Amino acid sequence: MKGLSGFVVWTCFFVVWTFLSLVAEGTRYDYSAYTECKKNPEAPLYNGGVWEELNGEVQRYSDVHLRVFSPAYALENLAADTVYAFSCWVKIKGADSTLVKARLSTDNSSSKCVGTVSAQSGCWSFLKGGFASDSPSKLSFLFFQRSDGSDIEISITSISLQPFSVDEWREHQEEIIQSKRKRRAMIHVLDEKGSQIAGAPITVKQVSKGFPFGSAIAKTILGNSDYQDWFVERFNAAVFENELKWYTTEPEPGKLNYTLADKMLDFTRQHGLVVVRGHNIFWEDPKYTPQWVKNLTDDELLRAVDSRIESLLYRYKGEFVHWDVNNEMLHYDFYETRLGRNASLHFFDTTQRSDPSATLFMNDYNVVETCDDSNSTVDAYVSRLKELKEGGAVLEGIGLEGHFNRPNVALVRAVLDKLATLQLPIWLTEVDISQHVGRDMQAVYLEEVLREGFGHPSVDGIMLWTAMHPYGCYQMCLTDDSFHNLPAGDVVDKLLHEWETTALAHATDERGSFSFDGFLGDYMVSVASDNKSATSTFSMSQGDETKHINIQI
Repeated sequence: MKGLSGFVVWTCFFVVWTFLSLVAEGTRYDYSAYTECKKNPEAPLYNGGVWEELNGEVQRYSDVHLRVFSPAYALENLAADTVYAFSCWVKIKGADSTLVKARLSTDNSSSKCVGTVSAQSGCWSFLKGGFASDSPSKLSFLFFQRSDGSDIEISITSISLQPFSVDEWREHQEEIIQSKRKRRAMIHVLDEKGSQIAGAPITVKQVSKGFPFGSAIAKTILGNSDYQDWFVERFNAAVFENELKWYTTEPEPGKLNYTLADKMLDFTRQHGLVVVRGHNIFWEDPKYTPQWVKNLTDDELLRAVDSRIESLLYRYKGEFVHWDVNNEMLHYDFYETRLGRNASLHFFDTTQRSDPSATLFMNDYNVVETCDDSNSTVDAYVSRLKELKEGGAVLEGIGLEGHFNRPNVALVRAVLDKLATLQLPIWLTEVDISQHVGRDMQAVYLEEVLREGFGHPSVDGIMLWTAMHPYGCYQMCLTDDSFHNLPAGDVVDKLLHEWETTALAHATDERGSFSFDGFLGDYMVSVASDNKSATSTFSMSQGDETKHINIQI
């Protein structure tokens, strides 16, 4: 029982053996999630899926054999090439609250985290996660433990384990793309009297995309026409890698230098990028705090942070759509240690008053990448965000960095489901894949992450973290030095093409109309009839109803 040492097992210890069959045809993914602690748990998702709670009794039916103990379970014959969505409700006894992790140990891998929940005493909390199985496992163990490994009584109920084939998982993404990223349009061609014109040649071309998809850029893009051409051909959004950070704009006290940021902002304006994110105002990590700032007294520090906000936001008011106000505050606490727990609240409040048009974000790592990091679990993110909002902060965006090793797509989707309950814009803000997996696997894993983000109903934008430097990129480059695609770049180009409406050339039907399903964004339409022609533009925003466009020639 590899990987089981250290976890708490109740007085009652039973074993569950199960043959897990594939999902019945037609089962759809359930995006339901809960962040509140409830007096009574909800029913299990998918009616439990392939999981049945049997109260310790052994029962036989069809090919499934189950025996259960809590809080650990043995699973027989996990299928290969299958994504398992897992959920349950958790309650503890012996502490007011604690972080509980669900871990899976298979016969061909070591223990890995597949979900977490901040469990409480006296009410039930919802854990949602999952895992992907590449190869079959004859015997696996799913167990629950306190994050620090110490003893605590854990109760589990409403367990659900639902398998999906890889194709089914992709179908869920495509369903969301069809319903959330596209819309039906009908173009009506009329003559000057308003009569319908049948058989009129018509062409439709998408000229811009509605979904923000971009990347980080660095000062290296300035004056580099090849880099600029490559970038604007693909992306409609950008974020500066380091050029807005405090250590760049004020390396010495009072010596402000916005030259690089100004030039990069000019570049984004000239090329009509629809979203430029402001990253960042403060960074809680002392490693990236200017040395002179760290040497200030507490009173001097408070004056310095106010001056930083005033200077930055006065200069760029209305220019940046988003601001990452206090970066990575789930992991670090330089400012909060020096200025008190309300320092972040003060930052958000001051920033909002300085630039009310900007959307203010929390931004942190290891929220969707893994559940092994106890600092940045999905519930920790939710708790901190709620704390700031309850304190009066105008906090309107959820930023998830997305620095992945190997992505767990089931966990990614489950975390997004829980964050979606907050009903705020969710952005993947710094997506890349570790260089340690190699370029070919970077491409494979990047595609998984991008499809999961674009195919989730609550994700509003995606930013890659692939700024080019002479030494390469932070972790993942899309091209070589000559801007020839690497495998990850091929994936980006493939998806960009897949997620756009290709040019359409048809003729109007007998009612003088032409209809199509198109990705959200801006379009140009041209029609001709009897030596007359007309060109018009229209926008496709999200909506359930067909969008009607009249063109008169």
